[in-house]
Amino acid sequence: MTGTPPAVAPPRVLTIAGSDSGGGAGIQADLKTMLALGAHGMSVLTAVTAQNSLGVQGAWSLPLDAVRAQYRSVVDDIGVQALKTGMLADPDMVVTVAELLAEAQAPVVVDPVSVSKHGDRLLADDAIDAVRDRLLPVATVVTPNLDEVAELTGVAVEAATAEADMRRAAERLLAYGPRWVLIKGGHLPGEAVDLLTDGASEHWLRSPRHNNAHTHGTGCTLASAVAVGLAQGLGVPEAVRRAKEYVTGAIAAGFALGAGIGPVDHGWRFRAV
Repeated sequence: MTGTPPAVAPPRVLTIAGSDSGGGAGIQADLKTMLALGAHGMSVLTAVTAQNSLGVQGAWSLPLDAVRAQYRSVVDDIGVQALKTGMLADPDMVVTVAELLAEAQAPVVVDPVSVSKHGDRLLADDAIDAVRDRLLPVATVVTPNLDEVAELTGVAVEAATAEADMRRAAERLLAYGPRWVLIKGGHLPGEAVDLLTDGASEHWLRSPRHNNAHTHGTGCTLASAVAVGLAQGLGVPEAVRRAKEYVTGAIAAGFALGAGIGPVDHGWRFRAV
């Protein structure tokens, strides 16, 4: 008697982040990205937000013991092949997550979320030092946008001197201990240009800018896509290249939702065939 052989589990990726009740960013965007790219997504919830296309109406951090318990439940039983962080909100949360990640045996993607797409503050001002000193040293890849770069390094990337500014900012970020830095230049005019570097090699990733205002969740989506690539065994440059390709398509397919900024389309590849 023969039966169906057991299915092989897909790569396992754990996101440690806040919830977006509107479904465009945060844990929801992370899990959608992981599913779309062939991974099994798991989550440690750090905060709950009341959020929609117009902005963040409220945010509440979970108790630190709840964060530790979620992490231990997943890691000790199921295991992970990559991890990704998002909204951590305050210094105690940053330190708690950094302590957990210090023991991780899998690559870690840190998205140093500080401000939402709508300009709402998601990281306390007094948490910046904890991100620099505790979280960045455990990162395989850190993925700041230009606003986050300025907060973490003091370097303001200007359009006229963008590449030199991005190199200078990356050097400062690498000094805090991450293995790779991916500076996202999506806020600059013209092409969407990102810099990936480990201090020894340099990769410039360029893509056309799409005339689409519905870009909620781009940072979460990109960092999650990188984590999936690392879980699949790709090297950092290839994981980032594929993630950039995926998020560029998701931005192009972003759709209106509510009265404000709509989300990128995490399922664009399913609808493109």
